[in-house]
Amino acid sequence: MCKYRSAIARILLSLVFLGQVFLTLSEISASPDGYQLYQAKLAAFGLIAIFAPLLILVKAVGGLCLLVGYKTKLFAFVLAVLAVFLAVVLGRVLPEVMFLYLGICGGMLMLAANPQTVLSMDIRNK
Repeated sequence: MCKYRSAIARILLSLVFLGQVFLTLSEISASPDGYQLYQAKLAAFGLIAIFAPLLILVKAVGGLCLLVGYKTKLFAFVLAVLAVFLAVVLGRVLPEVMFLYLGICGGMLMLAANPQTVLSMDIRNK
């Protein structure tokens, strides 16, 4: 069971980002002007409109790659940087969210330090 702990952590961390993508896309598709509402929601945090598709793309690609364990070290670093960015941006308005994203960043950095987990594509490629 010990060897599966890091794989479970990798999968759970990926689900954080994939869950956010799923919730965002369901929120966008819930109304005809859902995408504009999503952009307006981001604008309330000081983010310009270009961040709307970028956030969805980075979270989706990074989450999927972590889920299957493909280029784990690279995508863990990318998502750690994203988590710090979101902690700073969202933390100005919602301080409790800042600590959540900083915790996620810590998990991503731990995963980047130990990227070789069982049940991953990285292991199969070696």
